Amino acid sequence: MNKDVSDKCYADFTAFLQARSGIMLGDAKRYLVRSRLSTLMHTYGMEDINELILQVISGRQPLITDAAIDVMTTNETLWFRDGYPFDLLKSTVLPALSEQRKPIKVWSAACSSGQEPYSIAMTYKEYIDSQLYHGSPLSIVATDLSPSMINASKEGVYDELSLSRGGLTPKRRSRFFDTLVDGRLSVKQELKSMIEFKQNNLVEDRSTKGPFDIIFCRNVLIYFSNEVKLNILQHFAACLSPGGILFLGASESIGEANQYFNLVRCSPGLYYQRKS
Repeated sequence: MNKDVSDKCYADFTAFLQARSGIMLGDAKRYLVRSRLSTLMHTYGMEDINELILQVISGRQPLITDAAIDVMTTNETLWFRDGYPFDLLKSTVLPALSEQRKPIKVWSAACSSGQEPYSIAMTYKEYIDSQLYHGSPLSIVATDLSPSMINASKEGVYDELSLSRGGLTPKRRSRFFDTLVDGRLSVKQELKSMIEFKQNNLVEDRSTKGPFDIIFCRNVLIYFSNEVKLNILQHFAACLSPGGILFLGASESIGEANQYFNLVRCSPGLYYQRKS
């Protein structure tokens, strides 16, 4: 079985992946392509990874093409990642939006296996629990490129390893999860009912439309070229209500899209607010 990716196949595959998903691998990620695509060789009965790559790029067998894009999608995520976006949500953003006395709409873009939208839903529930009134209802649209990630997110069942990564306190586990017979935890229905999960390609698909009050797109734009990044940020601006909030990753910025957003610094953290 040959798992060595040729120079030409690597170049062709990285160009294909960038065109289809916006993900830029560069010249130094051949090991990543080899390790992830080699898992598909047995599934589809292929002895040569270069043969697999040619099949993927040709598109003659859509199942193989979709599976390759799926395994190449980065699915790294944590509960309450970085902390401050969720603290700001509870202390600043939700109180301001609740004063408007209208439903709050949130988009969690590139949601991976669901930790981010469920963290947003938990933050909202904790905020409501702390209030003397019920507050404005909140709904979340959660999207990802990967069909397998969307299916896993909808199921909302997590093992101990994934539960240990991030800010799930014992109180949150007790409040928001049910324990299954095999020891895994399942997100309670009260959170699942707040979220619509659906597949979406940030590069090509403009079917997700607002107006949204808040968009989370964290630790995703770093994988895109400046041109693709600007295009996505323009779409986010179009999807946000005037004054709407955009949360990016801690190491990300809006770059050339500053004509659409104002930077709001907080202590700690920051967010971007769509210009009116």
